[in-house]
Amino acid sequence: MKAANEQLVIVTGASSGIGLALVSQLLEAGYHVLGIARHFDDPMAEHERFNFAAMDLSDVANLPAQLTELVESLNLPVAAVFNNAGVGKIGFLEQLSWDELQVCMNTNFISHAMLCKALIPKLKKQGFGLIAFTGSEAALSGSRQGSIYCASKFALRGFAQALREECNRAGVRVSIVNPGATDTAFFDDLHYQPGAAPENAITPEQIANTFLYILQSPPEAVIDEVTLTPLSRVWERK
Repeated sequence: MKAANEQLVIVTGASSGIGLALVSQLLEAGYHVLGIARHFDDPMAEHERFNFAAMDLSDVANLPAQLTELVESLNLPVAAVFNNAGVGKIGFLEQLSWDELQVCMNTNFISHAMLCKALIPKLKKQGFGLIAFTGSEAALSGSRQGSIYCASKFALRGFAQALREECNRAGVRVSIVNPGATDTAFFDDLHYQPGAAPENAITPEQIANTFLYILQSPPEAVIDEVTLTPLSRVWERK
């Protein structure tokens, strides 16, 4: 197996939250990192082992051409792809617009399936690699006002489980991490948020650390699924 500084890791949703924390930890561990997001304003963009691809993952009509071009441009072995991009659309189904419904499903599920479709031939050919997903506690149980968000994460979890069976003989591992309430911008546009006490939300760094542990675990073992949640479940209205 090549050293970290001879391998590439791809991270979607790289510009903030879990994705940004993961980019930071991967660079510190020595990997080359390709971040995918609509924009990337962090000073980390100047790091010599970081590259950025501007892409709107909710615009699935343009993704086949963009992703094909992206994969063809890769000149390093791909150690992992972290399918992390996601949006939260919370509300009673009849309150959500048609556009919100589609953006949620496209970003949280369809775009990840498309990126995996583009990358899997390369991963299978090289004979190793990790495909990992940021799932959600919402993928484990449906919740009030979460019909579309839960559906998108349930779809992602089922996709990960099926992909695991499709890829294992080629040496490609598949994992999913299901975070509970996390201290990110996810709640900025919602009418509620985790309680202020630290035990009510986990941090992006804790989730990124879990992903890094999965990546660096022995290649002959697969950590299929991890659910990572805060100690307490206290919510407050804004």
